[in-house]
Amino acid sequence: MQLDLNQLCELLTVLDKTGISELTLKSGEIELTVRKGSLTSSPATAAALPAAVPTVAPIALGAVASPTLASPPAVNQNLGAESAETPVSAPVAVPAAVPASVDTKWVPIISPMVGTFYRAAAPDEPPFVNVGDRIKVNQTVCIIEAMKLMNEIDADEVSGQVMEILVQNGEPVEYGQVLMRINPD
Repeated sequence: MQLDLNQLCELLTVLDKTGISELTLKSGEIELTVRKGSLTSSPATAAALPAAVPTVAPIALGAVASPTLASPPAVNQNLGAESAETPVSAPVAVPAAVPASVDTKWVPIISPMVGTFYRAAAPDEPPFVNVGDRIKVNQTVCIIEAMKLMNEIDADEVSGQVMEILVQNGEPVEYGQVLMRINPD
């Protein structure tokens, strides 16, 4: 079983919305354990976690075993033990500064999921929208591919002129990422 980063992010997003508190995936010599909850282990554990984990704050990767490790990582060694150490809190995401050229009345079209951004329905077809185009309410403006499904993204309840397209065709996008900005009518 092969999982790429987009599939893993989608899995973490879906897992976060469910009541499941722990999930273990095993494939050959690889084992991935995901636990929902706060990090209450040592600072060494926080250093062992991948940098991508803070984007989904309530979920922490418990351990990733690989064939080169003789024993499970230190992350699993103190899971049930009481610890007198201070709990490690998840880093807080700092919003990026808004460029001065962005008009405050522009309406962002935001990615509803993790996936790959596409401007057209197929490589040989024209883009759904270009900068300067006028769009109508519920008009399809792009596609986001997530786990081999093509999801059409519409301009929900906004009509106007496309002022910016912030993502390049074929680029990965995150949940909540601004894809484009519309100057509403």
